[in-house]
Amino acid sequence: EGKTTIMNSKKIIGLILTIGGAGALTYGILTLFSGQFGNGAAWAAGILGLIFFSSGIGLMKSVKPSAE
Repeated sequence: EGKTTIMNSKKIIGLILTIGGAGALTYGILTLFSGQFGNGAAWAAGILGLIFFSSGIGLMKSVKPSAE
């Protein structure tokens, strides 16, 4: 029972990181492609979005499906 709670928590955190990372990555890329290469916030959003997105995907991959 405790193990399933941890697995569910990992899934939820992974989903939040993935969605947030995808949003930040999208914002950063769209801002940079609009010609604002000097915009530090766009670079920060793009880099953090990539980090959050990849860590969320990795966290969700690490959760094995339970044999119920």
